[in-house]
Amino acid sequence: MENSVEVLLRKYYSQDYNEDSRLTKDRAHQIEFITTTKYIEKYLKKGDKILEIGAGTGAYSIYYAKQGYEVDSVDLIEENLNILKTKIKENMKIRTQKANAVDLGIYEDNTFDITLCLGPLYHLFSEKDRKKAIAEAIRVTKPEGIVYFAYIANDAVILSYGLRKGHILDLKRICDENYKIKDIPEEIFAANYVEEFEEVMKDFPVQKLHQVGADGISGNVAEYINHLSEEEYQIWLDYHLHTCERKDLIGYSSHILYIAKKNK
Repeated sequence: MENSVEVLLRKYYSQDYNEDSRLTKDRAHQIEFITTTKYIEKYLKKGDKILEIGAGTGAYSIYYAKQGYEVDSVDLIEENLNILKTKIKENMKIRTQKANAVDLGIYEDNTFDITLCLGPLYHLFSEKDRKKAIAEAIRVTKPEGIVYFAYIANDAVILSYGLRKGHILDLKRICDENYKIKDIPEEIFAANYVEEFEEVMKDFPVQKLHQVGADGISGNVAEYINHLSEEEYQIWLDYHLHTCERKDLIGYSSHILYIAKKNK
């Protein structure tokens, strides 16, 4: 990642956006965390070593460290790591380091049972860097270990940023003629098509297990979800969890989770 991109991200996460509350600020946003942990726990075993790349302020790292797992948490942004460190209790087996997702040279090959890369692909603006980050996450994972990649769906950006937030005219600037989001570091976020990401992953030594719409359309109908009764919310959540792998739906999920097993 270019130094200039790191500067943009530091400003964004320290001044423009409260990352620490993103997954908890309301019930609509909690759906991403609920879904992601559900899929992590499909494969997580007692004694597994976990690496979280791009850990942010530590929502997942702290959650699993509290359960007794040994966790390594790395992030590019020191401000995020400083917040994460304030949450670490004396009995937690968790280590934090500053590191770039495209170069995890601080770790040897085949080190972790579970590798979470749930943020870095949001902020990588070239195919070369995206592939480096994917390759590094797989490299440090043990054979038959599980790797989780999150990315932002192209059409969710069109719907959320363009329609809901009133920037339809701006789409002409940030999209190409086919409404594919361009790689523009100043816009902070990169986006992918579902099929595009699946094609990229075919070049790596992994077996696809799942591709999941981690939050579905929840982010774009948050005002409705947040006004549901508890009983209604549980029905919506159940609907989401039953449909979050449907190919005809996941392209409108703001965050997509690609889960793979590393080859032997």
